[in-house]
Amino acid sequence: METFSKLTSMLLHALETREPTVDLLDSFVDHWKSITNYYIVTTDDSRPVRQTDIPWRLRQMLDILVYEEKQQDVEDPGPCMEYLLQHKLLETLCTLGKAQYPPGMSQQVLLFSSKLLSQVQQPLLHLVNVYRPVQKMIRLCALPGSQTEKEEALFLLAVCSKVKQDPHTLRYILELPDQSAAKTPAPDQLHHSTDPPGAPVHGPVQSEGGLLPVLLQLTKSQKGSVCLKAYESLLLLSACSGELLCCHTQLGELLAGRLLELYSLLPLQTLDPGEVQSWPQTPWSSQSSHCSADLSSEPGHMTSFFSWFDFLDQLMIEAPEVLALTLTQCVHQLWLVNVLQPQLLHTCEQVVLGSTAVVCAAVRLVRSPSLLDRLVHFLLKTPTLTHLLLQRCNHVSDQISMVSLALVEELLQKPHRDILDVLVLSFLQSRSYLSPSAEGQEDRHPETSEDSEDLEEDPFFSDSLCFSDGPLLTPPPCSTAAPPLSGQDAAADVVNSFLCLVPVQVRSAQLLQEGGYETYVHDAHTQVTRCQALSLSWDWPSSLPPPASLSGEEDRFFEGDLLKVLFDRLGRILEQPYELNLQVTAVLSRLSAFSHPLLHEYLLNPYIHLSHSSRSLFSVLVRVMAELVQRIQQVSNLPDRLLNTRRHLLGLSHSTGLEHLVLLRGVIVLEEFCKELAAVAFVKLSLDSEELTWTGTK
Repeated sequence: METFSKLTSMLLHALETREPTVDLLDSFVDHWKSITNYYIVTTDDSRPVRQTDIPWRLRQMLDILVYEEKQQDVEDPGPCMEYLLQHKLLETLCTLGKAQYPPGMSQQVLLFSSKLLSQVQQPLLHLVNVYRPVQKMIRLCALPGSQTEKEEALFLLAVCSKVKQDPHTLRYILELPDQSAAKTPAPDQLHHSTDPPGAPVHGPVQSEGGLLPVLLQLTKSQKGSVCLKAYESLLLLSACSGELLCCHTQLGELLAGRLLELYSLLPLQTLDPGEVQSWPQTPWSSQSSHCSADLSSEPGHMTSFFSWFDFLDQLMIEAPEVLALTLTQCVHQLWLVNVLQPQLLHTCEQVVLGSTAVVCAAVRLVRSPSLLDRLVHFLLKTPTLTHLLLQRCNHVSDQISMVSLALVEELLQKPHRDILDVLVLSFLQSRSYLSPSAEGQEDRHPETSEDSEDLEEDPFFSDSLCFSDGPLLTPPPCSTAAPPLSGQDAAADVVNSFLCLVPVQVRSAQLLQEGGYETYVHDAHTQVTRCQALSLSWDWPSSLPPPASLSGEEDRFFEGDLLKVLFDRLGRILEQPYELNLQVTAVLSRLSAFSHPLLHEYLLNPYIHLSHSSRSLFSVLVRVMAELVQRIQQVSNLPDRLLNTRRHLLGLSHSTGLEHLVLLRGVIVLEEFCKELAAVAFVKLSLDSEELTWTGTK
């Protein structure tokens, strides 16, 4: 065996060291002359190329070129490559392919060129006798009725892969001017250098057959493999030279225009908003499965749109920053401003529902920082639009309110600091919701001063604070500045404050042996830690700012449009649809999970004493509970009805009475929401306590 191995090694060494130059060149020339001779002697113009020896001879020529390169220095073209360049073989092949002579010749030319660019390692696209015929072949791609889409996509992918290896060659492929073209090359290098002196300078105009429009056209192919290669080619190009693509091409307009084209196919007036806003991610890389679907149907249009959106998102992640910013500007102007904004401001309810649902899905699916930044800027920094979107959270149409609240919830899950700053924090920064003086108020309930006075004057509410099982509220003392909420005792006080808000008579969870707030702790911990991870880079303060000294009208606190509509909606929780209540409480729960001290104080601290006309989450809940106490007096057999309603909501029963159904569902949502807030407060205070303990022992 050892002898056989040595013999094999010697034979391989002999093959590697022999001089094949003369034989290879003669063979290469012979194959080429055989191809050209075919056109001299043939008399049958209709004979397909596959029935000739042309495909075989082209494969042999390619094999010779690849083998020759392996025997030579990669930097130094061999005699066969020199012959191909000097005699402009690619130009001739391009002409034959364009003429489709013999029939099917274009397919063979594309295959030969693809393999030449992909298998030969040395740079080629900077050579005039390579990139000129490549330019011509690109113009022959994606023509109407083409039967060679597969070969065209393969050829273009090979071109873009070569460009990715040598980004400076992108200028030649796009037919852009090159400063180095003015330099006079040596006479013996003319055949494999850049343009010779006096060559025409190509401007930055992309014709209909230019590389970028051709690739964009191929992305529309019904063949999944063709689409996929076109997508991959565009991604390769976008990673090459961002500045060149921005300044000398209309790549941004082309890509954003395609998004607009696909969006225009969506039937907004018949779309199901719930289905659209929860549309799953549609990866652009799954083109084979997408193209097999019926793209002329409504789901097909949705698939095409969100697949292209996913592709643009991925491209902006991989592209240089300058190109990503240019693309987002084009998307912003062509789609968001020119098309979406008028639809979002439309008076037709169905148009508003459809467009808002699409934006909701786009916000949820977006991953690239540049596109997310543009979406946030559009939604939250366009004054007329921003105010209207938030007002619609409290729209007369429950559907519009639902989709608007869902949009807010999606925004709150994105890694962008401006979202919370614009929606909430900018209004809380002054802390003018605090009463400027609260001496002697230690015995007041933890609610707004205005609410407290009104409720204390209400004899029914005063009489209803206590039940047979104990008091409805066990209020902690109030003070102007909230005491530090940390440690197990403080956590227990806050948790109990929220849990005790719910009157004993309307607590129905225990009737089905469901747990208390501890059943929410796991989910609350997940949400709080996610919010902490999201805000980790936002450099939030660890302590509260001092309250601002305001006077006159300036001291009237305004919680901002978002919190206003959320509190207004929460105040009507006993008369709203169940699904809408769930959406309202979901947004409030997510806001309370963030670790900013202002959010924690305003949403989760029941101890703060509020200024005149101010309200907090806790004070709104106190008012709702007061209303609940009055309204449940009208419901007979309350425990059984609550039990039946809860069983129905859990899917344990298929029938429930219609009388007081909205009220009973609202009561159940309130009970669960208070437990959820208690769990969030418990998790946040526990995490703060652990952090303080760890810091102290460090």
